[in-house]
Amino acid sequence: MDSLRCDLRQRGRFASLGDPNRPARFAMKPTPYAASLHTLSAVALAAFLAACSRPQDATPALPVPTTTTAAATADHAGPGIAWKHASTDADVDAAFALAKDERKPVFVYWGAKWCPPCNQVKATLFNRQDFIERSRAFVPVYVDGDSPGAQKLGSRFKVSGYPTMLLFTPQGTELTRLPGEVDPQRYTELLTLGMNAQRPVKDVLALVKAGGQGLAAGDWRLLAFYSWGTDEQQLVPKDAVAALLEQLADACPAGQTELAARLRLDALAAAGDDARRKPDAAALVVVTRLLADPVAARAHTDQITNAAPEITRALSAAGTPQRGQLVAAFDLALKRLEADATLSRADRLSALMARVGMARIDAAKPATNKAAKASRAAPKPGLPEALLADVREHTARADREITDGYERQAVITAAAYLLAESGLDAESDALLKANLAKSHSPYYLMSELASNAKNRGDTTEALHWYEEAFNRSEGPATRLQWGASYINAMVELAPHDEARIEKAARQLLTEAADLPDAFYERSGRSLQRVGSKLQSWNQGGAHTASVKRLQGQLDGICTALDAADPKRANCEALLKPAPKKTT
Repeated sequence: MDSLRCDLRQRGRFASLGDPNRPARFAMKPTPYAASLHTLSAVALAAFLAACSRPQDATPALPVPTTTTAAATADHAGPGIAWKHASTDADVDAAFALAKDERKPVFVYWGAKWCPPCNQVKATLFNRQDFIERSRAFVPVYVDGDSPGAQKLGSRFKVSGYPTMLLFTPQGTELTRLPGEVDPQRYTELLTLGMNAQRPVKDVLALVKAGGQGLAAGDWRLLAFYSWGTDEQQLVPKDAVAALLEQLADACPAGQTELAARLRLDALAAAGDDARRKPDAAALVVVTRLLADPVAARAHTDQITNAAPEITRALSAAGTPQRGQLVAAFDLALKRLEADATLSRADRLSALMARVGMARIDAAKPATNKAAKASRAAPKPGLPEALLADVREHTARADREITDGYERQAVITAAAYLLAESGLDAESDALLKANLAKSHSPYYLMSELASNAKNRGDTTEALHWYEEAFNRSEGPATRLQWGASYINAMVELAPHDEARIEKAARQLLTEAADLPDAFYERSGRSLQRVGSKLQSWNQGGAHTASVKRLQGQLDGICTALDAADPKRANCEALLKPAPKKTT
């Protein structure tokens, strides 16, 4: 699928992290194994192991607020979560001032209206009475990525993909990043754990590296359920995540079986098919046994459904008995999860999606040369008829039964993607078109229709839907993102249409000029994508006059930025080739 597929990387039901037309999985994005990680010392591991083996410490009670402002009372008067909507530093500062006044932690939710996993969180977590009641004990802050200034706040909080959920002390120290992929009931338990944490996750890691003295069992649980997929290199470089998690899994004692397994699975998912990784027979045994145990597999639903191919590639090579053993074990576990009525529709669909991925785990990757791109996309390897029947039945049932708008946005977009991945393009298109009028963000579905058309080689249809998606998109950051997708598609599919490309680029720059944070976070990345694409389009000077006109428009935007703005350099470099490296 195209570059607008979910950048999440991430985690679980559908991923993150937030890209227009692919269901965002909350599964951790595979990262290379980092042999260069600052390894934990033997002393630290021994001390940490000892701390893990201690019984769970008593959880201290949350402080009882001693003051309540009139505004806070009014906010809590109605049903649901009393969100403090924030789009500026002043809004955030006010929320933290309230938190200090009431001696409460601060919960920050970073999301977007269109984002499927955000809608899933709304459909399964934020509407739960136990979560709503728990929210009375913290200051809930909602940062909508499309509110004016929100992308600057993204830089402040070091967040990128939607959704990301963070917990802070009233003084502003980040305690932890919460894993949105876990079961909603467990999420509430983890939230309570984080709110009562004696120290931030960052300090827990520091203590481990310093020898592990003073660590409690609650610290270990906090570490095991940290949202590594949304860490954004706050605790560890992304290429060191796999090694760190593997070492922590090794350090955990036998008494902490679930936590050790969670760390092990996350480590394998992060490692993926890194060729430098050595075979791990012990881990293969652990994973195989876990998959065969219905209770254990159910406890690790998020990891099993979202990282089955990565875990399999990390533990086995194609064509080996180990590969066949794992594929069979995963398929049985995934079938059980797909049929588990205690799981949400999104989780069950994610299990089916994983089965499709596992069925093709060793299929040859399609050619990527120019000739292949210019022709119709090669058909995907066929799936067993029984699996195709499951895909059809599952997606039709979801479309028939879902009545909640949030759940529909999360599940139907994923179902359409699953149909397309299964080679059922016409059925994917039919599902998307039937749901356009039912979606509060139809432009997301239009982007999927565009991607489907592009993949089958229908340039005219693809560009129609890319344009429609851009025209119908809402919110400043979203419009820049969808506009970037439209321009990139035109450059790739119709590079000769200079007038159309320049017109869209001009419109995008005009909209960027009106934004206070156009060159921050997601918005900045969208514009950088456009800049890089236009530079490649103009290689050899084929479109010099058009790019020169766009550069003139851009110069006016950059000049209007504050000279002290750290992102002004990004603006000025947007349409200029990177300087050549000198030796």
